[in-house]
Amino acid sequence: MRGAVLSTTFPTERTVILTGAASPRGIGRATAFHLAELGWNVGIIDVDREAAAQTAAEVAQAHGVRAVGVGANVADREQAVAAVDALEEQLPQIVAVVNFAGVSSPVPYLEVSPEEWHRVESINLDGVHWITQRVARTLVDNGVGRIIGISSVSAQRGGGTFSKTPYSASKAGIIGLMRSIARELGPFGVTANVISPGPIDTDIMGGTLTEERKTAMAADGVLPRIGTPTDIAAAVAFLISENAGFVTGQTLNVDGGLYMH
Repeated sequence: MRGAVLSTTFPTERTVILTGAASPRGIGRATAFHLAELGWNVGIIDVDREAAAQTAAEVAQAHGVRAVGVGANVADREQAVAAVDALEEQLPQIVAVVNFAGVSSPVPYLEVSPEEWHRVESINLDGVHWITQRVARTLVDNGVGRIIGISSVSAQRGGGTFSKTPYSASKAGIIGLMRSIARELGPFGVTANVISPGPIDTDIMGGTLTEERKTAMAADGVLPRIGTPTDIAAAVAFLISENAGFVTGQTLNVDGGLYMH
């Protein structure tokens, strides 16, 4: 029976799978290095196969862990499942998955085409589901696991960032998805949580941010700066840690006080 043996402790050798972790200035890449420094083995899934492999090689060299990168379009179920299969064959026990893969969408709502809507939802929501479902089967079998979805302050505030409605809708869906997973898989020793970043200094919001734009974006928050990839990586490190086993179904806002609830 799935999940018949539950464990509150992690195996000595554990692996985290990160999707969308090969972008040079992305949150996923920073998280890969941060978690490797903490002793996690790392599996990377990215639409850019070569970049995924290169990032994994750099992570392994920097921190002496095992790391493997594979290519996949996470919106394609067969590719998503095959990617996780490949990582599981080459790495120690999978204990956690963090779904960073996503795309932005600055298109005004009245101009959103069917193609744009499908593009955003298929990657930002469907892709999270396919990867998570495949990883969850392993986590349930092992009786322990951590699942993280990446939402956005845009989902909670109704936009107001670079991306607009299709993006906000997909990221709001992540919150509902992870809460439902938390409820269903909790009895099997698996937690599911969400991290909701505010403005982060990456290229996803229309390119490298100027100092002027950073200042403007920070103006709505409580703290006088925007976030860094390391801010998100640290939040991930806690939520997938052994010590976070009693935290599930939650949304952790890492946004400098931009959204308080």
